[in-house]
Amino acid sequence: MHSPSLWQALRHRRYLRSSWPWRCALYFLTSVPLGVALLVCLLVLALTGSLLTVALVGVPLLLTLVLVGLPVAQVERRRLRLIDPAVPLEDAHQDPPRTGPAAWLRTRLQERSTWRELGYALLFGCLLWPLEAVVIGTVLGVSGGLISTPLVMATAGGEEARVIKLWLVNSYPAAFAVALAGVLLLPLLAYPLGLLAVGRARLTRLLLDASPQQNDVRVEELSRSRMRLVTAFEAERRRIERDLHDGAQQRLVALSMHLGLARLDAREEPLAGLLAQAHGEAQAALVELRELIQGIHPQVLTDRGLAAAIEDMVDRSPVPVDLDLDLPHRFLEAVESAVYFAVCEALANVAKHSRATRATVEARVDGGQLVVRVKDNGVGGADKADGTGLEGVADRISVLGGRLLMSSPSGGPTAFRLLVPCTPAPDRRPDAPPTR
Repeated sequence: MHSPSLWQALRHRRYLRSSWPWRCALYFLTSVPLGVALLVCLLVLALTGSLLTVALVGVPLLLTLVLVGLPVAQVERRRLRLIDPAVPLEDAHQDPPRTGPAAWLRTRLQERSTWRELGYALLFGCLLWPLEAVVIGTVLGVSGGLISTPLVMATAGGEEARVIKLWLVNSYPAAFAVALAGVLLLPLLAYPLGLLAVGRARLTRLLLDASPQQNDVRVEELSRSRMRLVTAFEAERRRIERDLHDGAQQRLVALSMHLGLARLDAREEPLAGLLAQAHGEAQAALVELRELIQGIHPQVLTDRGLAAAIEDMVDRSPVPVDLDLDLPHRFLEAVESAVYFAVCEALANVAKHSRATRATVEARVDGGQLVVRVKDNGVGGADKADGTGLEGVADRISVLGGRLLMSSPSGGPTAFRLLVPCTPAPDRRPDAPPTR
């Protein structure tokens, strides 16, 4: 990765009139005192720690030497903004799993970033800053020596002056000519200074930026955390479904039975009419509650698996559906639940929006993926972003590492396809006994 802003500025004619040359010069100028201080610190820690290791006093010093790259990296990430402010470098370290200095130290010593930063500190303290001192000293020394020739001649009595210790000038016209050459040379030296700054920024990013492996670890941890959230969400759905099924539904069933028995004993009006009305309301509430439970988490999905749940759903579909299911085993609960509700959403859209007369649902395992396809013969024109619920389905499937593909040209047909990575779930065969 190079510095895009500085690199583009170098190729622009306004580079010399911008602040970039001064920023590059300031970057290299600040490298010198920082490098000197770092070199002294490295030498003191290394020598003192080695000499005092026998008395165990030097162990903390050597440990400090190992960790010296951490503050150096923090300073360098901020200093890099002088010549490469486009994408700031982020801290590549992870938070310790527990609080306390021991956990922090253990985490830092196990991270590759700590050792990369130590390597950068050693490189900077022993090699980079001397080279940068030579670079900035050459640029400023040559140009400054030429430009100051008239002043040097005046302080020498006006007779002669030695130009940067290479040759003599014997007159003021020659001295001013040399000074003019120095003024003209200064902008030319700004270009190699900028090129060196681009290379320096690239080296800093190479050593201090988060490595691809660390990025992969963070992405993997994020994926695991999202999966844990989905699993917790599914567990909460099942708990609510179980509470409604075993609690409120059973009470409504008992209430409906008591009202039915009361109707048999009460034959006079208006009591008989009121009991009949209450009995009807209780039965209607029971039907609505069963539909609500079915929508939260269908019992057939828990007991018999995805294939049986899809068959049950198709039986209740207002649009005739042809089934082609080849699911030889059970899947993880999160996979079965996400795919089931995705197919529910697809068939609901078929019934509400497509004006289709027939639909097809296919599901099979192919190459470690659960492939589900829903197709209708409707008018098409469906869109994941039009509020039909397909966008939420796509988000839920993506948490499982899957994809939602949809083709719905105007005039139809609409094809809805799910690709979800899957593995057989332990003890979740289609013929396994119910979990409760």
